[in-house]
Formats: sequence, C-alpha cells, structure tokens
Amino acid sequence: MAHFENIHRVVENETVDPVSGHVVWSPMKSLFIIAMYIATGIGITRYFSWDAFALFMVKTSAVLLLGHSVGMHRRLIHNSFDCPLLLEYFLVYMGVLVGLGGPYTMIRTHDTRDWAQRKPKCHDYFAHRRKLLQDAFWQMHCDVRLNHPPRIVPESRIAGSRFYHFIEKHWIAVHLPWAIAFYLLGGVPWVIWGVCAQIAVTVTGHWLIGYIAHQDEPTGWHVRGAGVHGYNVKFCGLISMGECWHNNHHAFPGSALIGIDKGQADPGWWFIKCLKALGLATNIKTHKDLPERKELAWVG
Repeated sequence: MAHFENIHRVVENETVDPVSGHVVWSPMKSLFIIAMYIATGIGITRYFSWDAFALFMVKTSAVLLLGHSVGMHRRLIHNSFDCPLLLEYFLVYMGVLVGLGGPYTMIRTHDTRDWAQRKPKCHDYFAHRRKLLQDAFWQMHCDVRLNHPPRIVPESRIAGSRFYHFIEKHWIAVHLPWAIAFYLLGGVPWVIWGVCAQIAVTVTGHWLIGYIAHQDEPTGWHVRGAGVHGYNVKFCGLISMGECWHNNHHAFPGSALIGIDKGQADPGWWFIKCLKALGLATNIKTHKDLPERKELAWVG
C-alpha cells in the first residue's frame, strides 16, 4: 500500500483491530461546539446585521478553502503538493480555525479513520453507519476508543514542529485574537458571526458532508477489500471547496485535484493552481501522477 502517501504514519502490530472499541463522550469537544451553537442562536435572534453576516461569509469561506481543504487536508495530511514552510504554517493555522482541533488531532483522526475504512470491517463510528442524529452526536461530541488501535507516528518535520505543538495545545485559544479584533471593529455582532457562527457552521458542515458521502449506493470507483467506500456529493463542490467529491478522494487520496471529472467544481484545486502560478506550490500530484492501484476498479 505504498501508494498511500500517509500510510507510513500508521504503525500496526498483530493485535490491531479496527472493529472492537467503544464511543466515549469528549467533554472539551462537546462543550465547545455546544457553546458555539448557543452563541450562534443568540446571534441570529438578537445580533443580526448585514455587515456581521458578510464577515461570517468571508471568514467561513477563507478557513474552509485556505485552511481545511488546502492547508490541513491536501498539504499537511496528504502531502499532495509542496510549499514554503511559512505558507504551510499559515494554511494549517487557518485550518485550526475551522474548530475541529489542532494539527496532530486532525492527523490522528484522519489517518485512523482512513486506516479503518480500508479494512474489510471497521467500527460503525468510522463508517457513519448509524442514523443521522446518532452519527452527529458521535462525530461532534464523542471520540472512539479502539481496544487495539494502531499507532499514528507523524513524520519528523511535523512531529518536531514547535509551531504545530503550540497550536495543537491552544486550538481553542487561537480564536481569542480574532474575537478581540472583531469586538474592537464591530462589537458583539462581529464576534458572534465572525467566530462563533463560523465555527458552528464549519464543524457541522464537515460532519454533514462526511456523513452523506458514506450513505450512497456503490457507484464510481470501488476499492476492493475496503469495508467502507466514499461517494461523490453532487452540487456541493463550491461550498465544500471540492471536498465533497469523496469517491474520487477514496480512489486517489494523494491527489491535490479532487474534482477530477468535468463539472466537478474544486476551489481547493483552483487555489493550488494559483499558488503554482505565483511560484509557491511545487511537486503537485494529481490522480494521473499516482501509481496504479490493483485493488481499484470502476463500477460505473
């Protein structure tokens, strides 16, 4: 499985098991998103203004595009392109502003999930097999504790980064400078819409796209031997920054281009192409550059 650019982070032994385990409530994660929901509700009912809503739209788009899609996912996790270190730090920092956690949390969560989904069977938590409301509670308020998990070992340049350790430790506190700046510029409405509503929407949207992308019938690319398959979520290319083309991503996880077919909008890819034009992105990989996968088949 050497064609998976992040598979070297997963260290297995003879006891690893992607099935047996239990879901536990995560107080920090749960209380944080609940607070964001409450603040957003207050913002909708008492502090709505068009300038605050415009701020919400701009910042939400920025953290999803620059941070989640390009910085955290395509660069840090999948190494699908190279860029200067300071630019990488900025993009990953923007990804932390999504509200899901720090860089090490995201690597551990993503790589464990991908490892489990590639097995013939895995825990329902990884497969999004439960009903919508239960899955929402599990994903946004809980963690899964496998009885025999693999070890996730980030490469040395990531594991030894002081910057990544800092924003991992302070993944909630990194929102405070933004809250202070927004308060000084626009008062309480800007804080609620520019910070709280943005986090509520980006965290919920991340879960919802992931849930829908694992509920469809098996069409498109099929990975033989995998117990969980991804499916493309139509009409969500723009709002998901291209992350909704999940069938493509399961087939070609190392590709910086996710919307590989005609009509599949992929703003994350467009941004990487802009970086390339500026000389800031190199060694960009697409599905055409990756080694052939014998277990990959097209099922129509």
